Amino acid sequence: MLDRASVIDQNFLIALKTAKFPSKLSNIPASASQLSPQEFVQLFESQLISRHLDLRARILKDQGIGFYTIGSSGHEGNAVLGKVFRHNDMAFLHYRSGALMAERSRKVPNIDPIQDQILSLVAAKDDPISQGRHKVFGSAKLFVPPQTSTIASHLPKAMGAAWSLGRAYRTGFDASVPGDGVILCNFGDASFNHATSQSAFNAAQYLAYKGEPLPLVYICEDNGIGISVSTPDNWIENNVKNRESIEYIQCNGLHLPDAYMAAQEAEEIARYEKRPVFLHMKTVRLMGHAGNDTESMYHTVEHIEATEAQDPLLHSARLCIEAGYLSTDDILTMYEDTRKKVEKAAEQAIKLPKLSSAEEVCASVAPERPAKEKPALPTISKRHELFDIGRQFKFLDKPRSMAQLINYALTDLMEQYSNIIMFGEDVGKKGGVYSVSTNLQKRFSENRVFDTMLDETSILGNAIGASHLGYLPIPEIQFLAYTHNAVDQIRGEASTLSFFSNNQFTNPMVIRIAGLAYQKGFGGHFHNDNSIAFLREIPGVILACPSNGQDAAKMLREAVRLADEQKRVVIFLEPIALYHAKDLHEAGDNGWLGVYPEPNEVVNFGEPALYPSEAKKPSKTLIISYGNGHYLSQQAQKILKDKYKTAVDVMDIRWLAPLNHRAIADVAKNYQNILVVDECRKTGSLSEELITGLVEHTDKIPNIKRITGHDTFIPIGTSWEFVLPGKDDIVKAVRELI
Repeated sequence: MLDRASVIDQNFLIALKTAKFPSKLSNIPASASQLSPQEFVQLFESQLISRHLDLRARILKDQGIGFYTIGSSGHEGNAVLGKVFRHNDMAFLHYRSGALMAERSRKVPNIDPIQDQILSLVAAKDDPISQGRHKVFGSAKLFVPPQTSTIASHLPKAMGAAWSLGRAYRTGFDASVPGDGVILCNFGDASFNHATSQSAFNAAQYLAYKGEPLPLVYICEDNGIGISVSTPDNWIENNVKNRESIEYIQCNGLHLPDAYMAAQEAEEIARYEKRPVFLHMKTVRLMGHAGNDTESMYHTVEHIEATEAQDPLLHSARLCIEAGYLSTDDILTMYEDTRKKVEKAAEQAIKLPKLSSAEEVCASVAPERPAKEKPALPTISKRHELFDIGRQFKFLDKPRSMAQLINYALTDLMEQYSNIIMFGEDVGKKGGVYSVSTNLQKRFSENRVFDTMLDETSILGNAIGASHLGYLPIPEIQFLAYTHNAVDQIRGEASTLSFFSNNQFTNPMVIRIAGLAYQKGFGGHFHNDNSIAFLREIPGVILACPSNGQDAAKMLREAVRLADEQKRVVIFLEPIALYHAKDLHEAGDNGWLGVYPEPNEVVNFGEPALYPSEAKKPSKTLIISYGNGHYLSQQAQKILKDKYKTAVDVMDIRWLAPLNHRAIADVAKNYQNILVVDECRKTGSLSEELITGLVEHTDKIPNIKRITGHDTFIPIGTSWEFVLPGKDDIVKAVRELI
């Protein structure tokens, strides 16, 4: 009972030899598809390839030399998607897409789907997509970015790619896929219920309702169950068929002609009418969820056997025989020949080397790419023209706030990089909640600066999809805490793509996030959030945090370079409380304003800044901080000098992930005392890694102390002062330290 794979394998052979096929599901003959006999047989062969890969995966797992058994058995009808859609219609696929990939591989020379998937199953270093890091369906040649074990997280970026493709078609942008292309994305019925799915469907409907072109086909491969949890009968159909602005098409994935014609209809609507389609394909699931899933624990033997009797390969075999395309002996020969091909590929693959060191595993997280020439800086006349929209050109040499200098930097960058698009909640006409994007839409049009729905998942999905097509997105997340709602789009999608594709696919972008605390009397913890640990721990993601306007402008330029040249995901964390700060030490001193740096000035990635004391004697004490903490540390620096005659130097680390431990330690080694000022929560704060880095990278460990925020959320009113470091706390801590 436990080895259902062998039962299914033998049942197929017995049914063929005895001509005992399941009853017809449709009277539509193979010829109705208008496929040639050869094409129909090729579809069937793709189904057989997928099946034998599933069977071999379980054998390899039992032998301890294979590492993945979530298969496509029961879903082999998706081969029609590989046939109907072009190879350069970008496809975001789930883990039951074996037949689809086998059929799609026919469209490009020198791709062997058997070899590629076997290499992936045994985690071979020669695996052409992930180099053995994961068993994924993916191919740069076939325009299939790899997905891991996705539970709907790939749907928002499929929507974003389709939206970007429609925008490119409308505006003439030279996208990395053809302008008449289609984006397709498949998933299971259990994934349909995930909040991320609903976000993606809603966004697709919203954009289509607005009349925006959206050449998108969502394919729900409905096998009626998610691991052990059944989907209610007709749940998907009744939920979707009457939705506004999205075309619903249903087909039986066990019956190739029906599935093929439905896929054709979906493709025509998406490609030529540029409307989103929901293709509902009924399937079955064979062999349980995966190799370690004992289906008899939650299904009766009768239920399992009834499902196996609906094997799509048996339906396809009957269709081929009835049409006269193949005889029983032809099918038996094809079935066993396919088995031998898969077995031979496995025998060769298990002998191949695997990743053998931490360095090899990590090599694709954030590889160093060759430098490339930046686009030309905007001319003086063009800058004059742009900045005069908003009457700002005359202020470029005047001290301005951080918010204004970020605005100026975005203006120059959008002129320099024609593929930059900027979007988010309220960034367009309103100019952002804090006026950072004021006049950008007027300067660059709604095609490049525009508002989105209030849905962070869709915003980041848009960004990922857009970057796949050659845009350089700068999405804005309105408040730091809102990122928690959608962090998997960064952690599970954007950041993993380079790793699982061996750097063949990337998601370059700069995500602007307004955040951190110290907004006096405003917002509570959602608008005054000081939690950044969830961003710092994501491999390959860069986290930048300027504390003043001049650094913000120069770091933003470097962030765009890192995204454009190095294909990195960069999070640009902007301290809300410092957006419009003017004074440093006393009212009217304008000590926190800055003159806009020349367009060629940058802060290099990882480079900290040192602010020496103005005291006469050299300092033996260093304060290390960032963001609001750096602002407060400079205030404390002056108090210590003026009131206590104590010289203290201050470092702004600026780049929070990955930390440049060597550069920080090279400065810190010159001091006897170090105070780390971290405005975020004590547990999981940046201070923990900073201090660890100092211990690991300095020969003689200095006296070290830290002050941090408390492990709490930020309250409204004035009581926030009790849980965040202040300048007086810094002064007190330095005096205690020395």
